[in-house]
Amino acid sequence: MNKNNQHSRINLNNSLMKALRAVNSLSGKSAEDTDLKNHRKTLERSGRLASPKGNISIRHFKVGNIPCEMIKPDFAHNPQYAILYAHGGGYISGGLFFARILAAKMAIATGFTTYSFEYRLAPENPYPAALDDGMAVWEYLTKNRYTPEQIILAGDSAGGNMILRLTQDLIAGGNPIPRCLLMFSPWTDMTGTSGSYEEMKNLDPVLTKKYILDAANAYISGAGDPSDSRFSPLYGELAGLPPVFIMAGRNEILLDDSILLRDKILEAGGKADLDIEEDGWHVYQQMPVPMAKRAMKRLSNYICSEIYGVKFQNRHEQQKQ
Repeated sequence: MNKNNQHSRINLNNSLMKALRAVNSLSGKSAEDTDLKNHRKTLERSGRLASPKGNISIRHFKVGNIPCEMIKPDFAHNPQYAILYAHGGGYISGGLFFARILAAKMAIATGFTTYSFEYRLAPENPYPAALDDGMAVWEYLTKNRYTPEQIILAGDSAGGNMILRLTQDLIAGGNPIPRCLLMFSPWTDMTGTSGSYEEMKNLDPVLTKKYILDAANAYISGAGDPSDSRFSPLYGELAGLPPVFIMAGRNEILLDDSILLRDKILEAGGKADLDIEEDGWHVYQQMPVPMAKRAMKRLSNYICSEIYGVKFQNRHEQQKQ
């Protein structure tokens, strides 16, 4: 048994795991036409059901043709900072309702207004459509409402890929960068070659390698090799990034995407913290479970450290108290 499986304590027979696997089965395990339609419908329904309903105010607006949503916490609101959040879904699914789950949780946890947006999806709109939409919303916020230093970029899965790529593009162009990056189970390597694909394939209740590779092919659409840093920012320039906070679940096939990103940022002289939930799975923070609430508390502690200068304790330090 490998080291990762020894650490995992996930119970695949409990009701939550069975429900996750059932939903994943119904929504499809590939990016083929029928499966993709089902998957998009499932994410839309999950967003409507699972997003927090209270303690937030929501306003819709557009940046050009891009539908956007502003979520403001009703209590302990700090208008000096904002979060720009890119949702996951493999670049082939997801929208504002799906994005609202984590966007609302982050707004409540940090006290910052959170902005999400409905970027164009592949295969109808392959690379670089989604990235262009993300940059358009970034430019709108930095030109009209905030300075780059006042904005935190956040993203889960493919959204983590997007915010890393956006930041790399900003650095390459000599432009100001965001205050920090918050990443939930980021998809940083589209080659599908890391060891965690095999090690976690029987534990991950959400993702399959076929789905991920299908999504990568749909997004890239012949524009280059998956190892190209345009698609796999893990292989791009990582020097000069702002502080990065990465959260992942031990039981996900994309685990190595987070571990390798943290290691490469540190090797490049940057600052990166990695929080691995031993019982967690891919973007487990979206689910209404106690470990998700604890994760958002740790994220809040990290933000307090980066923004307000309060000493950040990693999860191991917190457990000792």
